[in-house]
Amino acid sequence: MDDRLLDAVVVILAEHGVGGLTLERVAERAGRSRVTLWRQGVTQDSLIDGLLSRLTRDYRDAMWSVLADSGTGADRLRTALHALCDVADRHLHLLTVNDAVFHQAADRVRDITGQAFSFLDPFTAALRAGAADKTLQLPDTPAPDLADAVFNTVCWGYVHLRNRHGWPDDRARGPVLGITLAGFGAPA
Repeated sequence: MDDRLLDAVVVILAEHGVGGLTLERVAERAGRSRVTLWRQGVTQDSLIDGLLSRLTRDYRDAMWSVLADSGTGADRLRTALHALCDVADRHLHLLTVNDAVFHQAADRVRDITGQAFSFLDPFTAALRAGAADKTLQLPDTPAPDLADAVFNTVCWGYVHLRNRHGWPDDRARGPVLGITLAGFGAPA
């Protein structure tokens, strides 16, 4: 998928929301004709699919250090939380379309590769490392469930404050991450 088309979709989502996403608007914004897009097989679904692919690649790259790092569990969790907020900022207009975006992206990877992809793995790894090295105080909840709760609490809390309340990054990130880390006995 052409990056100019995807960039056009991001602008249209920001200006008009998902209901305003039309091939005519995308073509106009990208400097192409609607017929050209049609001939290339571009659809609204393929455009959203392209954005999901971009999100998945960005997330994978941002989280690599969390999975590969040998730091403490608390440090890895802190890094993962900041990376999640960074990714959310870069894909804010896609994430405001609906709260199933990460599920759709994981399904897309599975459909294409035949392999499962979990956006929760970096958080599960950090929480398990923190429990093992005693840098995190975890409740009696299985790590995958706790990772799911942490991911969703931080991601959607952060996205809501950034998008709906118009808070700048530092104003939203500080309290969301501070509350989350404090819940595990780790400093922000």
